[in-house]
Amino acid sequence: MTMTIGQFAKAAGVNLETVRFYERKRLLPPPERTGGGHRLYTPDDVERLRFIQRAKSVGFTLREIAVLARLREEDPGASCADAMDLARRKLAEMDAKLRDLREMRAALKAFIDACPERDLEHCEVLGGLSGRSRAKRG
Repeated sequence: MTMTIGQFAKAAGVNLETVRFYERKRLLPPPERTGGGHRLYTPDDVERLRFIQRAKSVGFTLREIAVLARLREEDPGASCADAMDLARRKLAEMDAKLRDLREMRAALKAFIDACPERDLEHCEVLGGLSGRSRAKRG
């Protein structure tokens, strides 16, 4: 069973431009074409697009998704350990970003908490961003 691009996009829960974008990025293989040049997609293409969307939803980049898709579909020597290595690296990257966000939040909160909200001369937010804050950071 084949589908047109509109049917394919609907079946995968994305818009047409998303399909075209992933084709340009080579995350989706070039589709078969009709004699008139119309794209034709299969249920396997729907599954691949859903895989891409799920991988994206948990934070993988397009480059990482391409690696995961190759492991899943093309590399007969691949193992779960290969996918796990990539997933562990992504998780460590996320943990580092969360630490950075907590530090940024603490610094900004310190500026806000220390600000007397009088005039710009005494503004701890602007002073903190200028490196002149009296706020104690956390």
